[in-house]
Amino acid sequence: MTARKRKRHKRRTPLDRLREICLALPEAEERETWELPTFRVRDKIYAMYVEDEEDRPGIWCKAPPGNQTHLVEADPERFFVPPYVGHKGWIGMHLDHRVTWHEVATVVERSYRMTAPRKLLKYLEPAPAPPKKRRELGFLKGKVWISDDFDAPLPEDILAAFEGREPRK
Repeated sequence: MTARKRKRHKRRTPLDRLREICLALPEAEERETWELPTFRVRDKIYAMYVEDEEDRPGIWCKAPPGNQTHLVEADPERFFVPPYVGHKGWIGMHLDHRVTWHEVATVVERSYRMTAPRKLLKYLEPAPAPPKKRRELGFLKGKVWISDDFDAPLPEDILAAFEGREPRK
């Protein structure tokens, strides 16, 4: 196959991918504001595409209380506190290295849910519930005894082990 016959696929830019995610939400629209693409629902901004001084693409989104601090401390290479809106809890995310687009979609949807009227949220799938933590005993499985009566005295062998002595016979 010659070079001329090969089809060249246009590489999607981070803005193209972000646009696809943002505009898939109910009543979402894109509008240029401050010479930047902003994504809105009923005239309220929930996401902004930005490029910093070094032309690094990024996104700014609303975040739940405490989320900004957690994300920035966990991965300061990807997340940052954006200027102008950072003091309101918004989160910035770089879109140039190690981008997980599923994660970007999660951040955008969370911001959308914080911005959109409740009537529109019914058109979204319910937010995923956090996974329930199952307590597993791990290496103690099958070796631990739990009393049915917590007021009952400890068995002699366990009491002796706590006291550091040999059990009475």
